[in-house]
Amino acid sequence: MVESDAGEAGLLARDLQRHGHEVDHVDTGLAALVAYERADVVLLDVDLPDLDGLEVCRRIRSVSTTPVIAVTARGTELDRVLGLHAGADDYLVKPYGFRELIARMEAVMRRAQPVAAPASSVISHGSLSIDATRRQVTVDGRSVEVTRKEFDLLHLLASHPDTVVARKRIMQQVWGDVWSRRTIDTHVSSLRKKLGARGWIVTVRGVGFQLGRP
Repeated sequence: MVESDAGEAGLLARDLQRHGHEVDHVDTGLAALVAYERADVVLLDVDLPDLDGLEVCRRIRSVSTTPVIAVTARGTELDRVLGLHAGADDYLVKPYGFRELIARMEAVMRRAQPVAAPASSVISHGSLSIDATRRQVTVDGRSVEVTRKEFDLLHLLASHPDTVVARKRIMQQVWGDVWSRRTIDTHVSSLRKKLGARGWIVTVRGVGFQLGRP
């Protein structure tokens, strides 16, 4: 988040964190040109104290495909056109609703995701087997009954066995909306019990979850 107003930034960061997002706040354009490399999406205030926000956007876009949402009180058609021409993926005029912001963030992040290559229907991970076509899960040949969301969550983790999958990515791909941390934790706890060991799903504090080997 690139926002020069500390009070406004604090309130927005709190709301985003409550909805499962990690927030890195900077208040200048120069700081933004460094911090964007760590971000999945950039909320860019156009009115900054050191650099023009549109120039910051142009510099980011010249070297990166990281989604940028320009956020500003400038609401004329010309302002929106200039923002989009500078490389912004979306343009949000203050004041705006928080739900609209979340929806726009999700939309630009979806568009930024690469198209996955076709994968095998069955994923094997040690004694764990996940059949995407039949939506069946087995451990040591034993069938495990899981709910639809539990299957989607487990399949997502198994599709990236050597990667820690972030909470917000899980929310986007499994639930397709913004849910609380408790929703994911409840499903993870249930899956661990059904699979027979906590070690099948490893919690990486502050980041997300990874498929393990108990």
